[in-house]
Formats: sequence, C-alpha cells, structure tokens
Amino acid sequence: MGRVIIGNDHGAVNLKQKIVRHLENRGFTVVNRGVNGDDSVDYPDIAQDVCEEFLATEHAGEDPYEFAILCCGTGIGVSIAANKVHGIRCALPQNIFAARMAREHNNANALAFGGRIKYEEPVEAMLDAYIDSRPEGGRHANRVRKIMELEE
Repeated sequence: MGRVIIGNDHGAVNLKQKIVRHLENRGFTVVNRGVNGDDSVDYPDIAQDVCEEFLATEHAGEDPYEFAILCCGTGIGVSIAANKVHGIRCALPQNIFAARMAREHNNANALAFGGRIKYEEPVEAMLDAYIDSRPEGGRHANRVRKIMELEE
C-alpha cells in the first residue's frame, strides 16, 4: 500500500486516531499533519496545509500520496476549505455508497469526516469502500474534467 496524508482540528482528534489505526492496519503509511489535543485550531489552515502537501508530492512525482483525509467537527468546514485549493476534489461521504461513488464517479482525491457526527455506518467501512473502488472513467471522467475546468 501507499501513503495517505491526514489532518484534523481539535474537533476530530479521536476520529483521526481511529482512522490512522485503520489505515495502518490496511498497510498504508499515514502522515499526520493534524493536532493531537483539544486546543482550538482553525480548520482552514489544516485543510490548506494538507492539500498543498498532497499536491506537492503529486506534481513532483516523488512517492505521491494515494489520497488525503481531513477531519473537523462536522467535516463540512474542512471540506469547503479543501475544495478551495486548486486541484483538490474533496468529498464528504455520509455512508458507504457515497464513499464508493466519491471514487468511482467523482475521482475524489480527498475525503472529509466529522468527529462530532454520529454516522449510521462506520467511517472505517466508508474508507474501505473508497479505497477498494477505482474511478470508472468514461462519462464520469468527462464530468470530472468539467469540474476541474471550473477552477480556471
């Protein structure tokens, strides 16, 4: 398995730790750019740091990250911030189906989750659905291209 970069604010420390354990158990190397305590930090700063690092390795061709994960209290703010970074397609899945579609239809390169959200399906199962999926291409690749053209 490859590398994954993760970042979180104070609202998602426990969730981040659970995600890191799960990814490491699946064989990923996880680079933690998040916080480990409950002192308040600004999630837009975390999103920018993680997304820029993700993209830097992708463009440099040096051991790129497979994907990025961002976590805040709800996942909403950090996903909005991440999607402001040119080149990021961050999805905020609420269930296994949405996580799989984030990869298959939208070729998302980042996922966001909320540490204060009570998900009906485990975040680990959502991650597995995303990881075990592949972009479908075809009409979906055309749509992803159109999404990316919105940045220009």
